[in-house]
Amino acid sequence: MRTGQPNQPTGGTASELLRISELRVDFATEHGWANVLGGVSLDIHDGEIVGLVGESGSGKTVTGLSILGLVPSPPGRTSGGHIWLHDEDLTEVAEPRLRQIRGNEISMIFQEPMTSLNPAFTVGDQISETFRRHRRASRKQGTQRAVEVLDLVGIPNAATRVHAYPHEFSGGMRQRAMIAMALCCDPRLIIADEPTTALDVTVQSQILDLLRSMRAEIGTGILFITHDLGVVAELCDRVVVMYGGEVVETAPVHDLFQLPRHPYTEGLLSAMPQLGSRTAKLASIPGHTPEPWAMPNGCRFGPRCTYHQESCSESPVALESAGTERQARCARLAELNLRGAS
Repeated sequence: MRTGQPNQPTGGTASELLRISELRVDFATEHGWANVLGGVSLDIHDGEIVGLVGESGSGKTVTGLSILGLVPSPPGRTSGGHIWLHDEDLTEVAEPRLRQIRGNEISMIFQEPMTSLNPAFTVGDQISETFRRHRRASRKQGTQRAVEVLDLVGIPNAATRVHAYPHEFSGGMRQRAMIAMALCCDPRLIIADEPTTALDVTVQSQILDLLRSMRAEIGTGILFITHDLGVVAELCDRVVVMYGGEVVETAPVHDLFQLPRHPYTEGLLSAMPQLGSRTAKLASIPGHTPEPWAMPNGCRFGPRCTYHQESCSESPVALESAGTERQARCARLAELNLRGAS
């Protein structure tokens, strides 16, 4: 799954469900090999919900796909790092073992349900296939399980709709069918990539309640990839902020919203819509995310940062301790007093 032979670390602790250590992923481009993940490290414990946030192009989805070995090769390659599921390094296991893990121990809710569902098979067949494969169940048992999970995610008349094809579902219903597929084997870890984007607020609330109940009842860990900081504040225990293929800040959710330690996090929080005057101008972060083959020297956020100094571009900035259970990647970490969400 990867190139190179970095030093082999030890496995995770007993309660540590997943640990990503210095993960590096490159893509072949017309400019040569471009680094899209530059040493990403994060961990998820049993029953913990971790929010992964950042702009489009920051590396969130590639991180999620890398966990299950789903980064297409070519053009992608894992060039370094480790991904531990308890004591098993997923960067070292063979493809047959990964197929046993996918959908069973780790499930992923993909971002685009219409392209993730096969239009030639019914929704029920696609959900039950996962259950039958991993639990060695009969077709009848698989269909029964498909009805159960479709009902769980709020599909009306699930016993009938289980026989429908994806094109017969609305966008929101297809998203719920994807969530049902991810839940059918009661996985230890769910990677949820923008799972509530196509849903109205009522159904979104139901899905968030369902994820909470899975965490409470069977200890499922969840990596929740999203742009919606409001959902993060409501659902997550910890937050990992990514920018330019790097983790720039990690913190417990309430600490991050109250007192961010990285300027990019401050910018994301200030750009959240606020209650108040309708005439107030919505804040934005100037500039755009750099291309993977044209990353700036030193701090990757530097060209867009209002606190940038020449010293910030002198050398790569390390991820350092920023308090209890907190880390931040900022050359001026000790100097800045940043503003949280109002």
